[in-house]
Amino acid sequence: MKKTILALAIVFIALSSSSQNGTEPVLVTDMLKIKTVGSVSVSEDGSRAAFTVTSIVPEIDKKWEYKYETQIWMAATDGQSAPRQLTAKENSSQPMWSPDGTQLAFVRAVDGKSQIFLLPLDGGEAMQLTHFKYGASGPKWSPDGKQILFSSNIKLEDMLRDSILNPRKELPQWPYEKPGFAHNENLELNKTKPDPDGSIEAIRAYLDKNAEDKKAMVLDKLNFQSEMDVDPGMSFNQYFIIDVDAPLKPVLITKIFYNFGQASFTPDGKQIVMSGGVNPHEHPDRVLESGIYAVRTDGSDFRHLLGEKGKRYSGPAVSPSGKWLAFQFGNTSFVSVPTLAIMPMSGTVKDINTIPFDRNKGNLVWSKDEKYIYFTAQSNGGAPVCRVDMKTRKVEVLGDYNSGVGSFDIAGNRLVYSRTEVANPSELYVADAAGKSPLRLSTFNTEWLAKKKLSFPDKGTFTNSKGQTVEYWVMKPANFEAGKKYPVLLEIHGGPSAMWGPGEASMWHEYQYFCSKGYGVVYSNPRGSGGYGQDFLRANINDWGAGPSSDVLTALDKTVAAESWADTSRLMVTGGSYAGYLVAWILGHDKRFKAACSQRGVYDLATFFGEGNAWRLVPNYFGGYPWEPATKEILQRESPISYVQNITTPYILFHGANDRRTGFVQVEMMYRSLKAMGRPVEYVRHPGATHEITRSGNNRQRIDQLLRTYEFFKRYIK
Repeated sequence: MKKTILALAIVFIALSSSSQNGTEPVLVTDMLKIKTVGSVSVSEDGSRAAFTVTSIVPEIDKKWEYKYETQIWMAATDGQSAPRQLTAKENSSQPMWSPDGTQLAFVRAVDGKSQIFLLPLDGGEAMQLTHFKYGASGPKWSPDGKQILFSSNIKLEDMLRDSILNPRKELPQWPYEKPGFAHNENLELNKTKPDPDGSIEAIRAYLDKNAEDKKAMVLDKLNFQSEMDVDPGMSFNQYFIIDVDAPLKPVLITKIFYNFGQASFTPDGKQIVMSGGVNPHEHPDRVLESGIYAVRTDGSDFRHLLGEKGKRYSGPAVSPSGKWLAFQFGNTSFVSVPTLAIMPMSGTVKDINTIPFDRNKGNLVWSKDEKYIYFTAQSNGGAPVCRVDMKTRKVEVLGDYNSGVGSFDIAGNRLVYSRTEVANPSELYVADAAGKSPLRLSTFNTEWLAKKKLSFPDKGTFTNSKGQTVEYWVMKPANFEAGKKYPVLLEIHGGPSAMWGPGEASMWHEYQYFCSKGYGVVYSNPRGSGGYGQDFLRANINDWGAGPSSDVLTALDKTVAAESWADTSRLMVTGGSYAGYLVAWILGHDKRFKAACSQRGVYDLATFFGEGNAWRLVPNYFGGYPWEPATKEILQRESPISYVQNITTPYILFHGANDRRTGFVQVEMMYRSLKAMGRPVEYVRHPGATHEITRSGNNRQRIDQLLRTYEFFKRYIK
């Protein structure tokens, strides 16, 4: 019953300005020591937990280079013995217990494709179960342990040509949107011999060959950018079932040419329930809706359970008896909080019962007795596990907002989870089903942290111009001495709907590093942040600049006013993604900072609409498109590039060469504009890096970016 929480691993703290007992500073290379616990899966009886540990290890024969390594571990949930490592070769992930607890299914790459393996726990080597040419991941056991459900991402051209997946040579019902063609006849296999001087069919075959050989790239789809490149292709997540004891060819159970997710067996093992977007009349790039579907395990009787125009239904979870279906639903806008709901499996829309809880929720898990539904929820700087009482419909927070859960599972009255806090970025914990009596099961980061002197944050609040409560946190320099003055670094989060807490996982090391270098660090959750409900989330609609910048600067002002150690002549600011945008906006309107840093930012919203794969942020937040007069005016008003002439603060700009989430033309526009005016600006471009550079990117580049930021700041503070 493993549930991995893919939402941001937001977390932490002890709300007092204290320090760990160590004496050594946090070094930039300490980021390489952090081990991260994830993918928690608990055996049916609750006695054992399987989980992953991701480490950073040196690349053999490549000096200064490091790679990520993920292996599977197991721990007894009574805490009577230390966890032990189960895998040690190639990266292994996504562990899933068999119903009888005798073996684990997990995922490992073979010849560049993910495949499912089975590991017997009474001894013996792992056995490769799938040899699927398209790869296999996300294993789920059938209730009787005889079958495994898995997913595979398959390209459109493979679906068209594969005689097993598509024996009738079907074409998509939705229009492919290639100009000049109707009924998708252009997708039919062209058997004509390529000839540039031949018939129109021969010419088309020649052009197809050029595209196949990477001599041309033809774009016909709306979403033509991946995370790191321009991508003309289409692919679809499909589900298959394979027998465990006599694995033959996997059986496809989903409809081709559509995407599906979050699939699992019903308790009787006869059906699969999943979410997906199935609209035969619209191109998948234009379908924002998703519904919930069911299908028999042989692929027959595919049917629509929930879904409607303008709505997204997701996260289906069937109760252990098979009687109830829990799920979430909401509108198709990014800027909204989905509603938690339940209904009888045999019911319809009119039978839906909603459960009020104005927070984003992740990965629904039923208790075995069906008295509770468990989930995680970002809230007020933390990400605790919560549960809803099915009798009272009341939500109970199991813990506090001073730490965050990244992955959890529950079985046999044992709640097992990974947790991040200021004192430790990642460990495995167990508690009872009510979240009481927590016990740490692992010590992956404990030993090296014992020597480090950490800074712990103090929390503050204020009321902003909209009458909303804004939370912020202040971290003193690690070696703070009363009577001394210290520079202050304002850290801003991206999103804009992200949420930071006093020890948020992705920022744990950066905060501690700057504190060890003698900086005070201030961060906050301005209007538009997640974790504070829908009204707060939508408080920056048509206002990405002035309102949010007022909130983050007020947090800084409150810090400077309250902390006598804060040196107002040495203020710095940094942020990435949307926060890169907000830093640029602030510099165009405020002169207080000695130096500033923007990472992977957005600077011209109209350009971002064209070059970023997150382009839907524009219509979602600003109500229209760049060619519409009213929206065009708003985008110009809200774009930092419109105020570039006002920027005089020394400024360093970072961007990954393969960052297609925000695009990279804008950073070069910002850099060139400032350079042409003779302003103090530096632009650092990291080859091959994507938008995830600081979270999961090349480790040498992660260190490079942090050190360059520190070095740039040192030029301007003495």
